[in-house]
Amino acid sequence: MHTLAKALITQVLLLLILQTAKSQTGVTSPGFLSITNNVFWDTKEGLPLYSQGGGIFRFKDPESGIEKYYWYGAQYKESAQYRNDPSVTPPRDNFVSVTCYTSTDLVNWESKGDVLIRAEMDKHQHTRWAGRLGVAYVKEIDKYALFIQHNAEVLVTVSDSPNGPFKWHQRINMEETIGTSNTGDQTVFTDEDTGISYLVYSYGKGRHKLYISEIGMKDGKVGLLDCTQVYKGAGREGNCMFKYKGKYYLFASNLYGWDSSYAYYLVADDIRGPYTPTNEMSILRGSEMDYAHVTQTGFFVKVKGSKQETVIYCGDRWANFAGNGLGYNQWCPLSFDGETPYFNSLSAWCLNPTTGEWQVDTGNNYIKNGSFEADRRRIPSPIKPVQEQLLGWATTIIEGTKLSVSDSTSPSLNYFNTQQDRKTVIGEKSLQISDVVNFKRKVVQTVESSPYVDLEDGYYNLTAKIRNSDGFRRLEMYAESSGNIVKKSISKSNDGWTAIEIEKIPVRNGHVEIGFVAEGNAGAFCYVDDVSLVKN
Repeated sequence: MHTLAKALITQVLLLLILQTAKSQTGVTSPGFLSITNNVFWDTKEGLPLYSQGGGIFRFKDPESGIEKYYWYGAQYKESAQYRNDPSVTPPRDNFVSVTCYTSTDLVNWESKGDVLIRAEMDKHQHTRWAGRLGVAYVKEIDKYALFIQHNAEVLVTVSDSPNGPFKWHQRINMEETIGTSNTGDQTVFTDEDTGISYLVYSYGKGRHKLYISEIGMKDGKVGLLDCTQVYKGAGREGNCMFKYKGKYYLFASNLYGWDSSYAYYLVADDIRGPYTPTNEMSILRGSEMDYAHVTQTGFFVKVKGSKQETVIYCGDRWANFAGNGLGYNQWCPLSFDGETPYFNSLSAWCLNPTTGEWQVDTGNNYIKNGSFEADRRRIPSPIKPVQEQLLGWATTIIEGTKLSVSDSTSPSLNYFNTQQDRKTVIGEKSLQISDVVNFKRKVVQTVESSPYVDLEDGYYNLTAKIRNSDGFRRLEMYAESSGNIVKKSISKSNDGWTAIEIEKIPVRNGHVEIGFVAEGNAGAFCYVDDVSLVKN
């Protein structure tokens, strides 16, 4: 009897240990390193990491002889300003330098300093705009070439070392090649199988054409050897590409200024095409609810591990110019259903740089567009993108003024945060629940397992920040899973932003509905921001 009891206790304890290990895979699995989005990144020395609109390449470090990941990107004066005070969105961009960071694992980065400085660029022409860059190794001259947009042309700089410094080489006027002196957005892509590098770019006006040009020696200079148009259609920017299992994937974003958008893509068997669908880009599945984790397409890096080949989407969040959240770099792993890529929008995940495997980290926030920054305009919006609902959220008007994209009397679903608000909550926008007449409203997001990320059974914590007036007959945050409903009622007004929380929400069967219910008098308001659902 005692033996049986001991055996049962042992089995129960073992089961509990296994369940605990499963829920903590992101922090306990050996060899996995954490990648956290929605924060400003630092180097391993604890210094701010400033890199936007660039790319990652594999080069041998001449100082150590070790092959490393080299990350080049632009630093702007506003990068430090916004990082230090995200309550203010700077009015314009001021280029400072091209930075370089190296790593052996894609998580711990060491600064190599500025590899191209503004003074070098200003020697020949005053810099008004500089950005969208990449580096290629040019075998014929055993040098490294950095291509960067500079004012209305493409600037080529060269260096004997990937560590820089890069020096002025030549400017390329693209007028004879594509009809405009400048490119639209551009990146550098290196084909790992051939070692050949290419400039991937769009037409300078309207950006409704995409091109690929091989990088090499021409007339004694590093330049572009050819030009192949691979797309003509709706305007696109943030042009970048990767190669996966023999196929070429060309990605781009909408023309939304500094703001985020869907991620679009084309696929081809040859780098020069033909790409499909023809002159019409597909929307990357998984990017729809929060515009690819509130980013523009930036570049990709691929980890060829011992067990798995993982493609990482490296999105640019131009928060220093769009005010749309924290962190300039948002990295998310892709999955594939055959040839079809899928975007896994994660705020926290883990990468094993040796095996190539990845996992969801325990700190992941499963809410999409939780800070309401994906939507660039007042919603409902009759202006591109025309939409009635906030991205990732569904608002039901039970009683009150109906939503309409064409009626100016329609209630606004988002509130534009003041500078004072932004000292407490993230970004320029938050959810708004209000009306000029008495109203009843429900705002909902359904959180569920995706094809590649399970919403595991367990207990979760739901948090948010609110600021509200009086005049509510009912105001609550709730979560519902498998018929079980838990609620948090707000019974009084809150003049300042106040954190609210529901702890230990039981989630079952990979599905939970979270939301806010409001019944208010005319003129009553409630603002909601920074909604988070994290596994307990």
